Amino acid sequence: MSVVEKDDELELLDANQVAALFHVPVSWVRGAVRGRSKTPIPHIKLGKYVRFQEHAVRDWIDQQKKGYPRKRH
Repeated sequence: MSVVEKDDELELLDANQVAALFHVPVSWVRGAVRGRSKTPIPHIKLGKYVRFQEHAVRDWIDQQKKGYPRKRH
């Protein structure tokens, strides 16, 4: 048993996992982090490493939608 409890908020994805999630090349993900986009993908820098929280990435992709019908609550 691990001393550290699993916390979904702390589970981080790397660029390869985000690319697989969006079905895009890893180079696109890296470019979206570097600022090629007006709205960069939310990310966390850990030294030279870049990581992503899945919930933040999914929220970001929802904000990128255009022309979709709004959800009714």
